[in-house]
Amino acid sequence: MRGSPIESVRPAGRRRARGAAGALAATALTLPLLGAAPSSEAPPATARLQQAFAEASAEYRVPQSVLLGVSYLQSRWDSHGGAPSVTGGYGPMHLTDARTALATAGHHGGGTEDPRGDDARPALLPKDLTFRAGTPPPRLNTLLEAARLTGLSPERLREDPAANVAGGAALLAKAQRELGAPASGDPADWYGAVARFSGADDTATATAYANDVFAVIRAGERRTTDSGQRVALAARPDVVPDRSVVRRAGLRTASSAGTECPATISCEWIPAPYEEFGDGDYGNHDLANRPASQRIRYIVVHDTEGAWEGVLDMIQDPTYVSWNYSLRSTDGHVAQHVKAKDVAWHAGNWYVNAGSIGLEHEGFLTKPDAWYTEAMYRSSARLVKYLAEKYDIPLDRHHILGHDTVPGPTTSAVRGMHTDPGPYWDWRHYFELLGEPLKATGGKNAPVVTIRPDYAKHQPVFTGCERSGEPCPAHGSSAVRLYSDHDEKSPLIRDIGLGSAPTTGVNDLSSRVSTGQQFAVADRWGDWTAIWYLGQKAWFRNPEKQPTAVPSTGRTVTPRKGLDSVPVYGRAYPEASAYPEGVPAQAVSPLPYTLPKGQKYVVGGEMRGEYYYAVTFDPESHRVITGKDRYYQIQFGHRIAFVRAADVTLSPAGKAPRAGA
Repeated sequence: MRGSPIESVRPAGRRRARGAAGALAATALTLPLLGAAPSSEAPPATARLQQAFAEASAEYRVPQSVLLGVSYLQSRWDSHGGAPSVTGGYGPMHLTDARTALATAGHHGGGTEDPRGDDARPALLPKDLTFRAGTPPPRLNTLLEAARLTGLSPERLREDPAANVAGGAALLAKAQRELGAPASGDPADWYGAVARFSGADDTATATAYANDVFAVIRAGERRTTDSGQRVALAARPDVVPDRSVVRRAGLRTASSAGTECPATISCEWIPAPYEEFGDGDYGNHDLANRPASQRIRYIVVHDTEGAWEGVLDMIQDPTYVSWNYSLRSTDGHVAQHVKAKDVAWHAGNWYVNAGSIGLEHEGFLTKPDAWYTEAMYRSSARLVKYLAEKYDIPLDRHHILGHDTVPGPTTSAVRGMHTDPGPYWDWRHYFELLGEPLKATGGKNAPVVTIRPDYAKHQPVFTGCERSGEPCPAHGSSAVRLYSDHDEKSPLIRDIGLGSAPTTGVNDLSSRVSTGQQFAVADRWGDWTAIWYLGQKAWFRNPEKQPTAVPSTGRTVTPRKGLDSVPVYGRAYPEASAYPEGVPAQAVSPLPYTLPKGQKYVVGGEMRGEYYYAVTFDPESHRVITGKDRYYQIQFGHRIAFVRAADVTLSPAGKAPRAGA
């Protein structure tokens, strides 16, 4: 037998003396002694979840490191207060219940934008995601099976973390039996059971999931959960599983042929149809030749506002819109729909569409407790890192955009732009997984800041998740609220482009910034910092003991000498003289904002004006028009924007203003 002696310490024939829910009040091991026998002393309050893993390990003869590794990949050991994930998964083991997984949701992102965003063509009307009827797949019904195996009620499994852990252990033990494998104490012998626990119906996804779990086991982890539980998994670098056992799991073979994905994730090709309808109409994307014809500058992160099966229905509808990749929450599986060389219709801004790749993540913006799994975060980060390296896209918030940071292309489009993935997407953790953690790069009084709150502890109030005006559940957030003065009783910052009074609504972006975004410092006052934002001085709380931003460096722009203000644009289009005969010139129309003199904004890149003319089904007529006018991309408000290089002066950020200046 490989590895260490059995990690479960209770004899196989010993029956459980009490329900698994009692583990949170049961006798316990001390935190570092993973796998030790229960003692006669009650555990510290913060060690009860660790004890629950020990109890379930002993009861079901599943190595504790396997339980901890699976749970970490599902939930990072968080319980989320008993609330379900985006696919109806509950508790640390993410036991799924289809009754919540198939809850309906509205059109994603809270907006009414034309996803194509190209003025040269008629607008596309939004369409709500729908859901397939019928029996949900097994991966969405694991909680009921866990209830049958443990004798515990579904309510207990949903609400009690200890019971939930026991349910996960029972499912793993069942998977091990069905593979004809013994209840071994060596975690390496559980690779096949872990693969089956993923719920994936194909070998590639199950294998990728199991690989991630065993990477966690080998590396070890330690963290404090959302309920204050201290949980640790000791590193086991000696664990080398036999991956061939997945072939005995009876899963289908999904081909990755045609996909553009790293080998470290599971990926299949489910193409978005390119079809002609007659009368010049066609869908649901445009053929192109990127990056040879034009650079891919951005990756746009979306959430689906719908369950996986409905998302796949939509992407295969030629009359709908398109995106390049979809990512499944339960196991991180990826489906590619549009080649990177082609242009998907996903961001509501044709300039961004023409230079981006869009990723839809299974999730819901207005359900703060409908959490994303660690499996999906990791799979997404690997995909983004792969695409960024392949297409030379910087890994920063100037180029890894949320749909909510894509600007309206014109004044009339600003109000309808989408707001996903919203304030509950964990950008800080995401960039850690990308290998580019958000760090301080400047001194204490640096002239630029990077927004970086502690996601779990930072819980601004939002409203309108369930009903208009009603508070959303308290939850960690990547968003930081902005005020007109250094006082939380002062008015919120107003966005004139939205034309409405600012609110705390979950879809209202008028007065908030997001983790990873960078801004020039305008002022400081005690625990408050002011930044330049939408042409205004905007304040946010930034206490030294729990900062919401870190000092940084960066290039900035300000209006060139002699100009009181300069226009701001939602797209970087060429000047009219750049368009050849037969291609109508697109308007270089400013947004309703201006950049006043004396203000500075952080630059994310420089580019020539560019427009991709693609209004017919036949790509022979498609053209990339590049102008002479140059633009700087800036972080202007919550969304990015563009200014003409001829209008501004580029310089490193200067000295920060004195407090109270």
